[in-house]
Amino acid sequence: MTQTLLIGSTNPGKIAEYRRMLHGLDVRLVSPNDLHPVPPEPAEDATTYAANASHKAEAYAAATGLATVADDSGLEVDALGGAPGVRSARWSGQGAAANVRKLLDEMRDVADRRARFRCVLVLFDPARESAIGIVEGRCEGSIARAASGAGGFGYDPIFVPEGGARTMAELGDAEKDALSHRGRACRAMLPVLGSALRADPLAGGGGGMRE
Repeated sequence: MTQTLLIGSTNPGKIAEYRRMLHGLDVRLVSPNDLHPVPPEPAEDATTYAANASHKAEAYAAATGLATVADDSGLEVDALGGAPGVRSARWSGQGAAANVRKLLDEMRDVADRRARFRCVLVLFDPARESAIGIVEGRCEGSIARAASGAGGFGYDPIFVPEGGARTMAELGDAEKDALSHRGRACRAMLPVLGSALRADPLAGGGGGMRE
């Protein structure tokens, strides 16, 4: 029987990326909104990516009985002392577009535009009651002078990967997945998932699917 793996996120952009990058696994991928009842969204109030990702993965797994992969990710800008970092999604308090405007404003007269995306991805199996994989992916790059591109989400329109000339939002899906912090974390997690599936099936019970 095909097992179920929960993608522990309500962000449509993240869910789409994980569906692309995990499509080769012999698992049924679901998101919280696919389940009934919909599990509560865990808080992200820790001070590190690993702590936030671990908390989300464990909380979703406990609420649903499903093995869960969850991440926490952020943008770190050298000239801002690593900000916005773990607060990337909540930096302005007014959503993604406002976050981008705030960052561009703070970087208006800054010459050093080095930055990186980081993603920590955790796999939690409720049958083992523990995390069985914690991996990290990074993407070095720089902050553009202006937003460009209609793809991606979050800070993608102002982040140029190292060695490139286009923002993340200007890349096709395959290009972005090959370069991105989330793509690298996901590829690092694939052997862990494959080993877990072969050695000891992941928990696959939990909430019912929404009609």
